[in-house]
Amino acid sequence: MSGTEIIALAAAGAAAGLINAVAGGGTLITFPALLFFGTPPVTANATSTLALVFGTAGSVYGFRQQIPAVMPWLKRFLPVSLLGGLIGGILLTKTREEVFARLVPFLILFATIIFVTQGAFRRFAGFGDKPAQTAAPHRREIWAAILFQFFVSVYGGYFGAGIGILMLASLGYLGLTDIHEMNCLKTVLGSLINQVAAIYFIFAGLIDWPKTLVMTAGAVAGYFLGAHFSLRIPQKRVRQIISGVGFIISAVMFYRQFR
Repeated sequence: MSGTEIIALAAAGAAAGLINAVAGGGTLITFPALLFFGTPPVTANATSTLALVFGTAGSVYGFRQQIPAVMPWLKRFLPVSLLGGLIGGILLTKTREEVFARLVPFLILFATIIFVTQGAFRRFAGFGDKPAQTAAPHRREIWAAILFQFFVSVYGGYFGAGIGILMLASLGYLGLTDIHEMNCLKTVLGSLINQVAAIYFIFAGLIDWPKTLVMTAGAVAGYFLGAHFSLRIPQKRVRQIISGVGFIISAVMFYRQFR
């Protein structure tokens, strides 16, 4: 790697770590950055996943006080999350580079739309203005939520961007209203989905290790800064920037593919 590439990838990792700590959506920065420097799409996806895993796993520590309260839900969602993440990772390795390259613009656009509409998801789920409490499990909906979590996990292992928003919406449908506990649950599950996919990517030989190490160093710094200054950064502005970047990147990808 050239000095310019090292600096750029470290900066992308730092930006993604900060964005994930504040609003989520860091994959929309790291993945295109790797593509820009010539990394094959499948390798770029695997490398981006691993680079952000460490920071995501570290952020779970911040929710340690909420974990006992969500343990019943973790026991329900953990098996399908691990299985779905592994299946998604396997599907990625079975996808030819040219096929995945054609899917990239659609995946980025989908993730960006999910990110942009997360406010509507939250309001539709009904937990935007409710008091903090944890609703009792709705038995009729538990299996539907488990099935939905499985498909979210498969998507998470395959690409990953936007899974947190999908999980929050699902938890809202179930009747959970304590946003801190919901964030804890989606953070733990999202971290595990990415971890199991990343472990599979390692054994499949898809990781570009020099780029991973550079981006990981940046991501850890970004997570630290994001956690420290998250209350001072206008989240609305950050979300607008992420959304704009996502739409621009998807537009460029569509143009390059179909011109």
